Amino acid sequence: MRELKTIIEAYKKATSEGIKTVLATVVHVDGSSYRRPSARMLVDEHGITTGAISGGCLEGDALRKALHALVQNRNVLISYDTSDEADAVVGAQLGCEGIIQVLFEPLDAKDPMNPLKLLEQIIDSQKPYVMVTLFNLKDKRGEQPGCTLLLEEGEKITGSIDNEKLYDSILKDANIVFEEKRSLFRAYEEDQTTQNAFIEYFAPAVSLVIVGAGNDTQGLALMAETLGWNIYIVDGRPSHASESRFVSSCQIIVAKPEEALQNIPINEQTVFVLMTHNYHYDLSILKCLLPYDQVPYIGILGPKKKFQRMVDELKEKGIEITQEQQDRIYAPIGLEIGAETPEEIAISVLAEINAVLNGTKGTFLRDKQGPIHTKENTQFDTLKI
Repeated sequence: MRELKTIIEAYKKATSEGIKTVLATVVHVDGSSYRRPSARMLVDEHGITTGAISGGCLEGDALRKALHALVQNRNVLISYDTSDEADAVVGAQLGCEGIIQVLFEPLDAKDPMNPLKLLEQIIDSQKPYVMVTLFNLKDKRGEQPGCTLLLEEGEKITGSIDNEKLYDSILKDANIVFEEKRSLFRAYEEDQTTQNAFIEYFAPAVSLVIVGAGNDTQGLALMAETLGWNIYIVDGRPSHASESRFVSSCQIIVAKPEEALQNIPINEQTVFVLMTHNYHYDLSILKCLLPYDQVPYIGILGPKKKFQRMVDELKEKGIEITQEQQDRIYAPIGLEIGAETPEEIAISVLAEINAVLNGTKGTFLRDKQGPIHTKENTQFDTLKI
């Protein structure tokens, strides 16, 4: 999300100065590659780039292709075969072994379907979205529609498609994407023509709620900001929870535990870290959090005996933590990396949160059997309409 924010900032700056831009998007990968579908790079008319679509091997040629698309003022689809060692464009011995489809879209600031305008809307929201990008693999020299629809779950749709059958089919598939919370690739066949679609799922940005405003939370907030997460600082002490002590993107909440959660939008991407060094404040926050089943992660700083004491005291008050609730609580907090300093602990905590949100164990990659990334389904399921 951080990279996307940087791209949007670069686009807004270029637009304000009257500089033309092109958005390059990885819309499909067959095989392995450094970046996966949804990787994006902005190119302006002066050749300045923001973001990346690969580990560096494609950017040089992609820059030239982007400028060419800008001159033509039309969307262009380009294939890069990193498995071809004789390909002089991407170079030999890359080791990626994948075929990458990149769509180049010249951006019109007045176009309501300008993809960067839509992406800005997405990152400013706490709701899931689906973006539909259409392209044509069988006729790469033909029309490449590009970004055509933006859907907000259960609510409004931005954009349109003239082909009613195609439109209805895409809406049905978009509902599947919302339900499964993962992107989908589809090939729609009609009258011997094929339209490819990248139906892209956007989860809400991660919101990190740091309960505690001590010195050891400052590094955690700073590192979380580099990830592009939304950050909330919660504490009952106005002397500690002040804007001057934290990065500017942090939202500061000074409140009693039972009032603090009222000011925070909570969804399945909201995670909590309890580290006030005030046992009773942490306990009160934990009590308030237990009913929020959608919260995937509650981390508590301190030894196991502290958490066990919390469990026992809540039980005495008639509140018994269920197994499902306990599965969402991480106490002691963090991955075991030998962390000692506040900065090292911050790395440990953020790595654990990232592992939980991505459904991984946070183990050594060298011990993993199979590819680094869990193989995603990028096959084009064909649907006749």
